[in-house]
Amino acid sequence: MSLSIVKSVLPGGVIQIAPRGEIDVDTAYEVREAIAEVLAKGRPSRIELNMRLVTFIDSVGISAMVAGFQTCEVSGVKLVVTEPSRFVHRQLWVTGLLGLFGAPEPYFADSGSEVLPGA
Repeated sequence: MSLSIVKSVLPGGVIQIAPRGEIDVDTAYEVREAIAEVLAKGRPSRIELNMRLVTFIDSVGISAMVAGFQTCEVSGVKLVVTEPSRFVHRQLWVTGLLGLFGAPEPYFADSGSEVLPGA
């Protein structure tokens, strides 16, 4: 499975980076590069890493996210994770990094009739 990344501009100068697929040893650099590209073009008010469509992330992927967070912090830009898949949420929780990325709630794709708080 490969990784694709879609970047979009949200209201308020927020840039959303939405990876889709697996973030692992072969693809983690793409996440770092996507964050670096956004910062090279300007200083958004915030970068949101929408992790809803990420099916797998390993330690190299987590490291890429932390590196991206640190790069943003040096540039004075806040990086947060939004809508993490259950797998991503669990990996961030297990590694103790959930709070670093804004303590996002997991995204539940299969909650057809259920309305989640904040949804």
